[in-house]
Amino acid sequence: MDEEHPDTDDEMTDADEAQTDADEETTDEKQKQTDADDAVTTISAGRNFEQAYRLDAAEVGAFLIELGEQLRDGDELTLSDDEWELPFAFGEPIELEIDYDGVGEPELEIELELPGRTDERAPAVS
Repeated sequence: MDEEHPDTDDEMTDADEAQTDADEETTDEKQKQTDADDAVTTISAGRNFEQAYRLDAAEVGAFLIELGEQLRDGDELTLSDDEWELPFAFGEPIELEIDYDGVGEPELEIELELPGRTDERAPAVS
């Protein structure tokens, strides 16, 4: 090879490397966007949140079993969906309300009210 002429293979390699770097940056940007789109929003203190569902009895039963197991096994529970997550540290007592309306179209309403857990301690007595 003539030393006066630059090696064209090295120039192609440098150009290929530059293109590969650009492709990797584009791929990284697309991945970040996908990750952002797939991210689950965590519902935290200081926010109000409400979500209603219309489900069949089997789905509600499975939900209540999982909820009951979390209540039985600890003092924290986490509710989640594809788009959100709600971690909640609960305290006691838990209020359970049963409301039956047998007039017209009968309806049974069961409501749980879980108070948030506080980390406050009683003051010292001297």
